[in-house]
Amino acid sequence: MIDDAVKLDTGTSIPLLGFGTWQLRGDEAYRAVRAALDAGYRHIDTATMYGNEAEVGRALRDSGVPRSDVFVTTKLPAERRGREAATLEASLRALGVDAVDLWLIHWPPGGAGVDVWREFLAAQDAGRAHAVGVSNYSLGQLDELTAATGRTPAVNQIRWGPSLYDAAVDAGHRERGVVLEGYSPFKTTDLGHPVLARIAAAHGAEPAQVVLRWHVQHGTVVIPKSARPERIRANADIGGFTLTDDEVAAIDGLR
Repeated sequence: MIDDAVKLDTGTSIPLLGFGTWQLRGDEAYRAVRAALDAGYRHIDTATMYGNEAEVGRALRDSGVPRSDVFVTTKLPAERRGREAATLEASLRALGVDAVDLWLIHWPPGGAGVDVWREFLAAQDAGRAHAVGVSNYSLGQLDELTAATGRTPAVNQIRWGPSLYDAAVDAGHRERGVVLEGYSPFKTTDLGHPVLARIAAAHGAEPAQVVLRWHVQHGTVVIPKSARPERIRANADIGGFTLTDDEVAAIDGLR
């Protein structure tokens, strides 16, 4: 398990490797989160629309891992515009926590949603979310929020992976002080690609582990998801090798 993290503009740190819970429901969600915490994950990503916040919270409590050791993210559905505070309170109750470490606007609510962003900033100022950010936003939409409020999202969670790598998008986030977080790292990646197979063989690793290691070495947060304990453990086991600069560049070029 790696313990690499990146600092947010709030001063808190977000682990670069997290555990995603999209499409996990009920007991399956509970068991998967317990397995992730047992494997060493200290960053769990959920959302109101996933319908599993209660299971995530129960797994966190039952794991015995101190709440302060786990970075918890949830997200507001765009259709909850105008009900931000009530939705966050419902999330906190379901998760069984006093505050989340990161609260994201899940999708732009018909434009950048400056009104929603103001509510997010109020929640942060009230201590109900330690950091606030967005998901699925363009660089232009990030700039709209900053221009309107003087405060930039800490994180933008977007679909990301080797075949989607765009150096300009990566640099654009860094220039703005926004942490790029990638979801669905495997869905857009051909894990059977010869380049990944070659690099994996060189390190005695699996192609999926190479993809996750590539994210981490770019300083990009990544949240793989699985319901299988053996896959959850394998995804966490990426601390034993380092990609060379040439290998990172080769993965950058996958299409």
